[in-house]
Amino acid sequence: MTPGARYAAAAQLLDAWTPGESIDRALAAWGRASRFAGSKDRAAVADHVYDALRRWRSLGWGREDGARARILALAQEADALQTFDGQGHAPPPPTAQERAWLSGRAEALAEAPEGVRLDLPDDLLTDWRASLGEAAAPVALALTRRAEVDLRVNVARTTVQAARARLEEEGVETAPGPLSPDCLRILAGARRLRAAGAYLDGWVEVQDAASQAAAAFAEAQAGERALDWCAGGGGKALALAAQGARVTAHDAAPRRMRDLPARALRAGARIDVLPGAPPVGARYDLVFVDAPCSGSGAWRRNPDGKWSLAPARLARLRHAQAEALHAAARHVAPGGRLIYATCSLLDAENADQADAFAAQDAFEPGSERRLTPLDGADGFYMKRFRRNSR
Repeated sequence: MTPGARYAAAAQLLDAWTPGESIDRALAAWGRASRFAGSKDRAAVADHVYDALRRWRSLGWGREDGARARILALAQEADALQTFDGQGHAPPPPTAQERAWLSGRAEALAEAPEGVRLDLPDDLLTDWRASLGEAAAPVALALTRRAEVDLRVNVARTTVQAARARLEEEGVETAPGPLSPDCLRILAGARRLRAAGAYLDGWVEVQDAASQAAAAFAEAQAGERALDWCAGGGGKALALAAQGARVTAHDAAPRRMRDLPARALRAGARIDVLPGAPPVGARYDLVFVDAPCSGSGAWRRNPDGKWSLAPARLARLRHAQAEALHAAARHVAPGGRLIYATCSLLDAENADQADAFAAQDAFEPGSERRLTPLDGADGFYMKRFRRNSR
């Protein structure tokens, strides 16, 4: 595909996409239907799509005519408008009206409403400002930029130094990452990772630095029984196992854990994957609840979620979070620890939920931590509770 054809494909895909639909699934379907597109083509189209969704409002400000305006604005910023030449599968050249709009974009955007400038839904602004205070604008703007790719070194199998050296030999350049001593950040060669021996042999796992910090916050101890209540793909379960815990993984939708056995085998970890809920009387020293949430802290990676977070959906998520907390709490052993975590930046999903849970007598609240993209990774919230011994 030519550069112009890649821009055209991104625009067509975005025009066919409906907010609330997974953009990952839309991209996968496009890739299956576009046999002519090589791996570099698919990666470039995906980059254009994600770049447009991160900044959907600001890119289209002043010309709300679908995906073409956003793709034109991206091409302008990349000094690639010459690829819009109408040749082959490339988009047609900008019209006189479009060129006039492009030339005045920066000035117009400076006078745009706050939600446009910050690329946030208007009905989220009040909660956003209340939750983040003076950091509201910088955090929102940080979420409009691409996320880095972080790796967690599996210290049960190797050392950070050895993993980094092996990755470099295999064409993957890294540097020490933020927030966790076991984190490496990829600087170059990310597309070589899946074929690298360090990955195939379970020396490293792809995991954002903030997610690693959340797992470390649990302070899992060697030999203790740990339950990952909302396990999903199993990133936290694997991290807890690397710390020496005996991990059981549960998820309300077990299909989300379908890759976990293979990942655990690769990492040399033993994780008991439950097909259903834990037995009623099962008790664990540590229960980790990475609750379903808006994902607002990870909108760099999943920007489609930003445009489907209506108040009604947020209310449903808050109900699901409270249910998850109370259900998981039943499995904490006397004196054991409960960790509540989300990849959200909103108090409604974080401190408000933790405060409501702390009102019950069975648990004593402990320390908490909140991370934002200004800390160098995704946004994350974590709160520690301890069950009374009585």
